Amino acid sequence: MSGRFQDITFFPPVETALREPNGLLAMGGDLSMERLLDAYRHGIFPWFNPGEPILWWSPDPRMVLVPDEIRVTRSLAKRIRNGGFELRIDTAFVEVMHACAEPREGVGGTWISPLMIAAYTRLFDAGYAHSIETWHDGRLAGGLYGVAIGRMFFGESMFSRADDASKVALVRLSRQLQRWDFGLIDCQMETAHLASLGARPIPRTAFTARLAELVNLPHRSGPWRFDASH
Repeated sequence: MSGRFQDITFFPPVETALREPNGLLAMGGDLSMERLLDAYRHGIFPWFNPGEPILWWSPDPRMVLVPDEIRVTRSLAKRIRNGGFELRIDTAFVEVMHACAEPREGVGGTWISPLMIAAYTRLFDAGYAHSIETWHDGRLAGGLYGVAIGRMFFGESMFSRADDASKVALVRLSRQLQRWDFGLIDCQMETAHLASLGARPIPRTAFTARLAELVNLPHRSGPWRFDASH
């Protein structure tokens, strides 16, 4: 490949994505670090069943969470204060991905295949992917992982082995991202769970316009650490 990395374009314009299924943009390719970073920079993410071709998505509308709009209910605030949780960041990335891939009640199978875990571990090693972890009594109780470029965080998946453990991780992440002047957390698809935490859908045009600003701001590479004073 020639030219600067920022000039590489692997994908068609997101405006050409299908309306049904919502956001399907392309099929095929690979999960190389270069392709994944190009995808995220343009508001595209991979989501496909193991053993099937890689599918790339850019849905409209797009679910996002502004870090300073995180919604903390009274019960969740109490859980944060009194739950006995310890929050860590980037200390168990692969373990978090494996936990997110575990079977869940009422959900058949997982899209987080060994291929995905290997690809995102490469992003983690390069300082682009991160895990936010909720620990309890020395055990991993919940958390989430995602990708950061510039001042944009792209949430990928979350899990809980204890009540509210993933919510506690998201609240901690949101507060840290506020301090680091991150503009958005991409939540991809609309769900009631995310909406209850303050996420909201916005038109894809608004998302990509804001995204173009944020991914070109100075990048905070990994491994991350929480601010000691927070």
